[in-house]
Amino acid sequence: MSLLPYALARPFLFGMDAEQAHDLTLANLARLQGTPLQALWAQPRIKDPIELAGLRFPNRVGLAAGLDKNGRCIDGLAAMGFGFIEVGTVTPRPQPGNPKPRVFRLPQAEALINRLGFNNEGLESFIANVKRARFRSQGGILGLNIGKNAATPIERATDDYLLALDGVMPHADYVTVNISSPNTQNLRSLQSDAALDALLGALQERRRQWEQGNGRKVPMFVKIAPDLDEQQVGVIAATLRKNAVEGVIATNTTLARDAVAGMPHADEAGGLSGRPVFEASNAVIRQLRAALGTGFPIIGVGGVMSGAHAQAKIAAGADLVQIYTGLIYRGPALVPECARAIQRLRG
Repeated sequence: MSLLPYALARPFLFGMDAEQAHDLTLANLARLQGTPLQALWAQPRIKDPIELAGLRFPNRVGLAAGLDKNGRCIDGLAAMGFGFIEVGTVTPRPQPGNPKPRVFRLPQAEALINRLGFNNEGLESFIANVKRARFRSQGGILGLNIGKNAATPIERATDDYLLALDGVMPHADYVTVNISSPNTQNLRSLQSDAALDALLGALQERRRQWEQGNGRKVPMFVKIAPDLDEQQVGVIAATLRKNAVEGVIATNTTLARDAVAGMPHADEAGGLSGRPVFEASNAVIRQLRAALGTGFPIIGVGGVMSGAHAQAKIAAGADLVQIYTGLIYRGPALVPECARAIQRLRG
C-alpha cells in the first residue's frame, strides 16, 4: 500500500493549472523513481496473467498513452501496479504542441478536455528515455505509441509513421498507431477505408522487413476514436483484419459535449476524456467485438473510474483495460482496484 494517500495530494494538485499539475507530478515521478521514496506511491502488482498477441501481460490493467508522452516516468508509473504501460504519442521531430492553456478539468463530470497536440521531445529523446527504463526487464509489457508531426501534410503522414516505427520497434513489446487524436489537423481522416488501408499496408511491410532481420515479432495495435458510427467501425474492423493488425485500442477522446453541456470549460476545443466517454467507448468496443469475433485483442479505454467500470469494459468485449483520467481523479489506488475487479470476473 502506498504511504501517501492521494486524497491528501489531490487538493494541492487541483488547486494548480491542470497542465502545471501534470508537469509537476511527472517531474517528481521522474526524479524519485527507483529511489527509496518510490515507496510513497508504490503498490504490489496484482497477478492475473493473460496471453494476447503473443505477449504475456502480468495483469489486465494498463496505463493509456498520453500521460507520459516522453517516456520519462515508465518505472515510476510501473510501481503503481500496472501490468502494462503505453507511452507517447511520439512524433519523429520535437514539437511544442498547441498554445496554452490547453488542458481543462471538469470535476463535476470527472472529466478532462485537452488539446495538447502531440507535444513531445521527439523520437531521439523518447528512445533514450525508454532504453533507461527497467520495466520490461521486470516482466512488464511496454507499448510505444506513434503519430505524425503537425507540420507534416496529411498526404505524407505515412512517412512520419514509418520513421517513428523504425525508431521504436527495437524497444517495444507492441507498437500503437495513433490515428485518432482530435488535436492534430486531419489526423482522424486516416481512419477512413482507403487511407487506413494504405497506411497499415506500408507499416506492416516495414515491420515484416524488420522482424525478418531481427528474429522478433512486435505486434501492432491501432487506436481509434469513439466518434464513429457502426458502419465506420465495421470498415475499420475489416481493414484491421485485411492488414493482419494484431489488436485495436478503443477509444481515444471524444469531440462530443452532450454529457458536459453547460459546465465550466465544456466548450473548450479538444478531446474530452473521463467518465463522459465511458458509454461511447463501450459501444465501440461492443461493435468491434461483434465485427471481429472472438480472439481478436481489444484494449478498452475511456472513462474507467472504478473497478466496476473496468469490469464493464471486459463485459463489453475488451480483453485488457487502460486508464488515464481515472488515475488523475482517483489516484494510484485505482490500479489494483481495477486489477482485482477484473480478476474476480475469472473466478
